[in-house]
Amino acid sequence: MNTENETPRTEGASRGERLADWADGRLGLYTIARTNMRKIFPDHWSFMLGEVALYSFAIVILTGIYLTMFFHPSMNEIEYHGSYTPMQGVRMSEAYASTLDISFDVRGGLLLRQIHHWAALIFLAAMLVHMMRVFFTGAFRKPREVNWVFGSLLFILGMFTGFTGYSLPDDLLSGTGVRFVEGATLSVPVVGTYLSMFLFGGEFPGHDLIPRFYSFHILLLPGIMIALVTTHVILIFYHKHTQFVGPGRNNKNVIGMPFMPVYMAKAGGFLFLVFGVIATLASFVTINPIWALGPYRPDHVSTNAQPDWYMGFAEGLVRVMPGWEINLWGHTLALGVFIPLMVFPLVLLAIAVYPFVEAWVTGDRGEHHIADRPRNAPTRTAFGVAWLTCYFVLLLAGGNDLWATHLHLSINAITWCVRIAFFVAPVAAFLITKRICLGLQRRDKEMVLHGREAGVIKRLPHGEFVEVHKPLTPAQRYTLTAHEQYAPMDPEPCDDDTGERKGSHLARMRAALSHAMYGEGGQIAKPTADEMHEIENTTKHR
Repeated sequence: MNTENETPRTEGASRGERLADWADGRLGLYTIARTNMRKIFPDHWSFMLGEVALYSFAIVILTGIYLTMFFHPSMNEIEYHGSYTPMQGVRMSEAYASTLDISFDVRGGLLLRQIHHWAALIFLAAMLVHMMRVFFTGAFRKPREVNWVFGSLLFILGMFTGFTGYSLPDDLLSGTGVRFVEGATLSVPVVGTYLSMFLFGGEFPGHDLIPRFYSFHILLLPGIMIALVTTHVILIFYHKHTQFVGPGRNNKNVIGMPFMPVYMAKAGGFLFLVFGVIATLASFVTINPIWALGPYRPDHVSTNAQPDWYMGFAEGLVRVMPGWEINLWGHTLALGVFIPLMVFPLVLLAIAVYPFVEAWVTGDRGEHHIADRPRNAPTRTAFGVAWLTCYFVLLLAGGNDLWATHLHLSINAITWCVRIAFFVAPVAAFLITKRICLGLQRRDKEMVLHGREAGVIKRLPHGEFVEVHKPLTPAQRYTLTAHEQYAPMDPEPCDDDTGERKGSHLARMRAALSHAMYGEGGQIAKPTADEMHEIENTTKHR
C-alpha cells in the first residue's frame, strides 16, 4: 500500500536505470550480481585449455544451427543437377546433394562447414588436454569428483556427436565409417543382428540411417551436452579452479582476480582469439572435401579411409586385434571385433571413475583446492603417461595402411610392431615416468636442504674444495614442501592360528595398492624438521 510520503525509487532515473530496476524487482539480478560478480578466481595459463573447449563448443553450436537450415536429412536417391559440374547426372542421396549445395551454392556455406568441422576437432582436442591437466594436477579430488565425471561424459558424448556429424553427408568416406559401425554392431553376441536392424531400419544401409543420425546429432546428443556443459560451468564457478601451491595459498583461501571485470575481459578477448584461429584454419586448410570422394555406395570403399583423430583409438584396436572367431552351437562369435568393442568403453569408464578409486586407496576425505605438481604424485602421473602412450600407439595403428604405403613398409610388420607396443610401450612409459618424477622429487629435496647450485667452487683454509650453494628463500622452500604425502595403509594383522591375514580380499587389495602407490619406492619423503634444523646449524657454522 503506497503512502503520500513514499517516493518511487526510479523517479528522475533514466530509461535504462528504470529497466534495470524493473528487472531487479522481479528477478533479483542486482543481488545476484553483487554476490557473484566480484567473486575471486585463481589465475593460471593452463585454465585457458578449458576455455578453448568451451568456446569451440559454442562455435560448433552456432555454425550447426546455420547448417541445419540447408541440409536435407534424406536417403532418397536423386539425380544431381547442381552447380558442381563434375557431379552432373550422378545419382546420389538428397543428403549428399544438399551438402554439395551448401558447399557451392549457399553463400558462406563452405566456410561455415569448414568452421563447424574444425571447431569440433579442436573442441575434443581441447577437452582431452584439459582433462589431462586436471588429472596430472589432481584437480579431480574432492569436491570436484562429480565435475570430473561430467567432463568425462562430455568427452564421450562429443566423440559420438562428431561421428554422427561426419556421417551425415553420406559421402564415400563417411559411408565407409558407418559400415565399420555396422560390422561392430553385428559382432555383439545374440542381439547384434537386432541392434543393427533397429539402428539402420533394415538391411544396411537402409533408408532410416541419415534421418536417425540427424536426430541424434542436432537434438539428443547436443541437448545432453548443453545440459552437461551448463552444469560443469556452474560447478566450476561454485568450486572455482584449483590454485597452484605458493606462499599464502592453502585449501581455505583463494588468491586471484575478480570475476568482473578482469576475468570476463580476458575471457571475452580469448573468445575472439579462439574464433579467429578456427576461422583461419577453416579458410586455408581444407577438411572433408566430399566432392572429391563422391556419394556412398555399398559396393565401393574409399581409399585412405581414416576416422577423425578422436576415433583413432577405437579404429586402432580393431586393426591390431587378431581375427579370432569362436563357433558355438552353430553361431560365430567374432572376437576380432567384439573384444575391441568391449575394451573401448571400459577404458573410458576407467578414466571416469579414477577419482573415486584414488580416494578409496588413500582414504582421503578432505577437500583439496591446491593443485599438485605432477612430480609429487609419481604413480598417478605415470598412469596418465601410460594411458596417453597406449592411446597414441593405437592412434598410429588406426593408420597402419597409410604408414605402409607412404613409408614403403610391410603392413603385417607394422601391425605386429603395434601389437607388441600395445603391451610393452605403456609399461615402459609408466616405469620411465615414475623414475623421472622420483628423480625430480630427490632434486627438490636436495635443493630445500642444501640450496641451489651457484656454479662456484670455493677453497677452504685447510685446502678442501666445496661447491657453493645459494640458500632458497622461505617462499621457495614452502613451494617445494607444501604438497601432501599419503602414508601407506598397514595391512591387516595375521591370524594367530592359520597365519593368514584377516580382513576381506578387498581390504587386502586396498592395502597392496596403497603400498604400491605411496610406500617405499612410490615417493620420496619430504625433508623432516630435524633435517632442516641440522642443515641450518651446519650453514651457520660455515
